[in-house]
Amino acid sequence: MISNNESHHQLRRTYFIGVIITVLLGLASRKFGYLLFSFLAENAGDVLWAMIVYFGFRFLFLKKSMLTAIFLSILLSFGIEFSQLYQEDWINQIRGTLLGALILGKGFLLVDLIRYTTGIVIASSLDRLIIQKKQKNK
Repeated sequence: MISNNESHHQLRRTYFIGVIITVLLGLASRKFGYLLFSFLAENAGDVLWAMIVYFGFRFLFLKKSMLTAIFLSILLSFGIEFSQLYQEDWINQIRGTLLGALILGKGFLLVDLIRYTTGIVIASSLDRLIIQKKQKNK
């Protein structure tokens, strides 16, 4: 029988792997976007970014509910998107770097809010499936 501590460790590892796989998919969607259908290439990066945020919150706050992770993911994603309305030299210099652009984006787009919400819904749905499968296997 698996102890509660071992179960938490396995779940945390699952979320970490989710982050890593999603990061790799996101980078691949940027590098090889020309191989994807245009709709997918245009939207995948932001959807995957929001999934990374969700899995990251689940990893960090393992004992909190899925709703907490969903709320925090929406708050962070939307917060960063709305922060793009702020255009000053110092923050635009950060956004001009690869890492800054990947994390902070460059300019506000309303459609990004839809993409982020879609990513969070997909990630939380996958999360629910993983949890249900693990509970059935106990």
